[in-house]
Amino acid sequence: MPEWLASWSEPLIRSGQVLLILLLAWLLQRLLARALSRLGARYPQVPAELLQPLRGGVRWLVIGGAGLLVLERLGVSAQILWTALTGFVAVAAVAFFAIWSVLSNLFCALLIFALRPFRLGDCVEVIDSADKPGVKGRVLAINLFYTSLEDLGEDAQGALVQVPNSLFFQKAVRRWRNGEFPRPRQPEADGPGPVAPD
Repeated sequence: MPEWLASWSEPLIRSGQVLLILLLAWLLQRLLARALSRLGARYPQVPAELLQPLRGGVRWLVIGGAGLLVLERLGVSAQILWTALTGFVAVAAVAFFAIWSVLSNLFCALLIFALRPFRLGDCVEVIDSADKPGVKGRVLAINLFYTSLEDLGEDAQGALVQVPNSLFFQKAVRRWRNGEFPRPRQPEADGPGPVAPD
């Protein structure tokens, strides 16, 4: 074997192995996607909403496995990759739980803007339970973390109440579009009683 070919043989073999891994991963992903499509066609009772995320999960699993194999062929230690991956997952899980309430309020704000369960100027009441009144007031502002209500209660007239956006999706909400709460009915004045028959 010529000397120049011997110096290039190692990189050429590694490149061929990487290409073979990528080709096999592509074929495996296509076969699994086709199998899931056939499963959905054969069993129509399996909802498409289940098959679509399953296809995405299978695709990312195959891509991730192929990526790990490619990195291993390029000389990165599998132990280092595994340590880095588990460390990243652990940090991501801790961060996710630490900021869950913030993310929940952000997501609920997006839902409020998209679904419009209430608008500025509407009067809303967050019902805590059947026997306990909740927070109620006129909607003054909606931002990414909370909704500001003007408290219309008799003891705190005009005070501002900031309600976390996620609370609107955890509790029942009463809404009045005209911007005013209905007035309680007044008992009717005593009029003549029942008329006795003659």
